Amino acid sequence: MTVSRADGTPVTLLSGALGAGKTTTLNRLLSNPGDRRITVLVNDMGALNVDAELIEKQGEGITELSNGCICCDLRNELEVAVSRLARTGDFDHLVVESSGISAPTPVARLFTTGPASAPYRLDTLVTVVDASSFQDTLAADETVTTEDVRRERPGQAETDGEVRPLSDLLVTQAEYANVLLVNKCDLADDETLAETEALLEALNPDARRYRTEHGDVSPDAILHTGLFGPDSLRESEHRKRAVDRAETETVNGHGHGHSRDRDGHVHDPASTYGVTSVAYECRRPLHPGRFHSFLRSLPDSVVRSKGLVWVGGRDDLALRYTGTGSVRRVVGREQWVAAMSERRQESQRRIRPDLPWDEEVGDRRTELVFIGREMDEASLRTDLENCELADGERPELDASENPFPSEEGEELRV
Repeated sequence: MTVSRADGTPVTLLSGALGAGKTTTLNRLLSNPGDRRITVLVNDMGALNVDAELIEKQGEGITELSNGCICCDLRNELEVAVSRLARTGDFDHLVVESSGISAPTPVARLFTTGPASAPYRLDTLVTVVDASSFQDTLAADETVTTEDVRRERPGQAETDGEVRPLSDLLVTQAEYANVLLVNKCDLADDETLAETEALLEALNPDARRYRTEHGDVSPDAILHTGLFGPDSLRESEHRKRAVDRAETETVNGHGHGHSRDRDGHVHDPASTYGVTSVAYECRRPLHPGRFHSFLRSLPDSVVRSKGLVWVGGRDDLALRYTGTGSVRRVVGREQWVAAMSERRQESQRRIRPDLPWDEEVGDRRTELVFIGREMDEASLRTDLENCELADGERPELDASENPFPSEEGEELRV
């Protein structure tokens, strides 16, 4: 299957946790490419690129980037490498295997809005998930130093210049994927496998899922799929779809999220093991003290939570909240449009015609999604409603009682 360079050479970005099976999957792909001419770019955090050595025996066309992460400190080298390949390579498809601690979005943007967007077109975002350990990794709450991160030790991950919990990164890899490969199915019992698939269904029901063993998947499942779209990297679109889904249905295993084995046979998990999603929206500010207490006391049944937050006393700044297991962060995101001058408001509303707008509070709002197992939805909603500021109530403005970020980029770990 030859793709015209005029259309851009298609790119598959292969992500996944350390040990999930990315290199094994890549070896399987290279041993059975069909009529495709594939070239590979492999990233490894160590000074020795072990992954490149493991696939080197498969043939020519291996480019390696070592001793760093391509989503942050090797980004310039990545740009140079893919540009050189575009000029000199003779291939139909580029596969980029990222390090186990790389976020997919910064690398993907290189091929959409960056220097490589002309000679290439991003075709598929693939994430390999270890079916036997995915749930345990999400439940982990380990912390390590930046030097440990650079050695690819579990616990945290460096993405786009920041240090993040590994569980948060793995969820991001799953949420942005067009294709999820649920690998090492032979090492997971039926209950663990079904629970893992139910979580992935809740995190990303739009993704195609394939069950695999030893990375054995049909090349057609991850090459030339055309699944990547213009909204694939937009966080707001992901959040909006999650809110819409949570408002209209309980996650039930139907739709594009069906799992397929390596021969393409469909598996529909018979049970979602109580995995549901709950959406909460309001146009009142949240009391900083009560909302902080709410986040600190989230039940273990909540596996993933995220969204946009309006906190009282922070009426100028939109806050972004993400939570994975017991790891929760609130970051100062950007100024609310409603806090801008009238002239800038008009400009922003022309640029963003779909911006939710209320004549009284503008775009200030809270949109949260909670995903978990057997959550008490009524209790969750009651607790959130109790966080809302009542009429006439004012939030504490003392910094000790309002710990939430007051500037863009500032972060609170709850």
